[in-house]
Amino acid sequence: MEQTKLLSGQENEYRVICEQEKKNKEDLNKKSRKKRRCFWAAGICSLAAVGAVTGVLVLRKEIRINPMVAGGYEVHGVDVSHYQGTIDWDVLSQNQDFAFIKATEGSTHVDERFLDNWQAAGQTHLYLGAYHFFSFDSEGDKQAASYIETVGDLDGKLAPVVDVEYYGNKRSDPPKRAEVVRNLTAMLDALEQHYEVKPIIYTTYTIYNEYIKGEFEDYPLWVRSVYCPPSVLFGNNWSFWQYMDTAMLDGYTGAEQYIDVNVFRGTRQELEKMTIQKTMY
Repeated sequence: MEQTKLLSGQENEYRVICEQEKKNKEDLNKKSRKKRRCFWAAGICSLAAVGAVTGVLVLRKEIRINPMVAGGYEVHGVDVSHYQGTIDWDVLSQNQDFAFIKATEGSTHVDERFLDNWQAAGQTHLYLGAYHFFSFDSEGDKQAASYIETVGDLDGKLAPVVDVEYYGNKRSDPPKRAEVVRNLTAMLDALEQHYEVKPIIYTTYTIYNEYIKGEFEDYPLWVRSVYCPPSVLFGNNWSFWQYMDTAMLDGYTGAEQYIDVNVFRGTRQELEKMTIQKTMY
């Protein structure tokens, strides 16, 4: 929406300039027209050069637009796994409202730090969610069973999260859409049946276009967009936004110096409504 307003303003400005140019055209000689064309050409080239340089700096993460945009949101959080090592949750939870903690991957793997993180983070004020890293090589129902067995009760916690992104050689050799949809549907259905709430899907822009769009858009989306605000790529179709993967915060000691940071598209009261309020499943 902001971009639309900006473009509209530019169009109005250009329209005024063009009308003025048309009005004065008959009074201008050939030489002045040539100078003006050179002036505009130089201006356009300068803008293009600035845009190109800015684009490169953004891609290199030397210019960070996202943190400025994310600062306008009320609810902030992190996501972690064993890569962050031992976490002091009393420290890491400062200035945060929620945390997504890696629990499982595929049909058998459990994150080595999950239980410690889950228990320690549960002693803080944070809203917690447990996420599963989806495997393109495992049956969806078996992946759901592993998650349910590992995570167990989610009373008072956020809905289960299924993280769908490429790994290994999957980017260069992507799985067939029909197979991914079949297994992802099986997992999501099993989780929804067990927890009686729609799971959250974490997705990149590529994965969204390849597998999510047109199939799973009625699920809450947690989107990764580390170079630009999510509205550029996903419009308003998102609930959580991972806006940076190179943040450095206090409170963890892992070999990975960076941590992912996120925002929720809503208030704390609205996030509260996304928690599961059941004592039995």
